[in-house]
Amino acid sequence: MIKSWKDYLFVSIQFLLFGLYAFDFLPAFELPQLVKYIGLIFSILGFLIAVLSVLQLNKNLTVFPTPKTDSELMTFGMYKFSRHPIYTGLILFTFGYAFFKASLFKVLIALVLLLLFYFKTNYEEQKLLQKFSNYKDYKKKVNRFFPKIKNPQA
Repeated sequence: MIKSWKDYLFVSIQFLLFGLYAFDFLPAFELPQLVKYIGLIFSILGFLIAVLSVLQLNKNLTVFPTPKTDSELMTFGMYKFSRHPIYTGLILFTFGYAFFKASLFKVLIALVLLLLFYFKTNYEEQKLLQKFSNYKDYKKKVNRFFPKIKNPQA
């Protein structure tokens, strides 16, 4: 599929935010040690989810929201629980690490990344619906970022 200016815009903003995340322009805030370590656990979990998802995506991987011409729809592994598990991992990592470091700046960047990922996935899913006839059914079964919680009484 052909990339548009939106592909380059989303990726540019994403990498700009990743670059900014490396810095801390605001003072840290106070958090109990337990909260910091819970944040660390979430950041490690997010990192592992992102890495595993990248490995599962394999030859389909691209930084752009427009899928590759020869790509296949992934519905197994991490993609069985989330339509965008790489973003899920990045969200968990950025928020978790921000709380571990007690960094207001990193929390703000993580919020902007979450918002960016929401809009980027909206655009990406338009492209996936065009490319894959079964994407609509997959979208009904699997949530965007986090797994569906099933009602035990249902």
